[in-house]
Amino acid sequence: MRAVVTRVKSAGVTIAGEKTAAIGPGFLVLLGVGTEDGPAQADKIADRICGLRVFEDENGKMNRAPGDVGAELLIVSQFTLYADCRSRRPGFTGAARPETAVPLYEQVVRLCRERGFAVQTGVFGADMLVESVNDGPVTLLLDTDTL
Repeated sequence: MRAVVTRVKSAGVTIAGEKTAAIGPGFLVLLGVGTEDGPAQADKIADRICGLRVFEDENGKMNRAPGDVGAELLIVSQFTLYADCRSRRPGFTGAARPETAVPLYEQVVRLCRERGFAVQTGVFGADMLVESVNDGPVTLLLDTDTL
């Protein structure tokens, strides 16, 4: 699995002109599922997202985890994280098909909720407008192949 995790002041999703999800301070997570991913990768990436110590402590150092600061999560499916860009027209054969990707995406959301986080989501496969107010900016790339 791959994720782009951005620390935000706020983030939201709008679908067909209707705001469907919104969070305050926390993480906007763009989550991609690859063809070789399974439940172990979902657990690994959820654990890392929930434990990233990138929120400032009393000394201004990035030392606090999202749970320490009451962070919220907005998790949005993003198959394009598996784009093959060797040509000018990206290919997406590295992205899992919906029948595989949806349950794993939902597993990540569930695992984050089980860890006590308020989690909002996009709608899998929908045409979404995703907005965010980046904090820092702090943006991290996670890949379960390298975690």
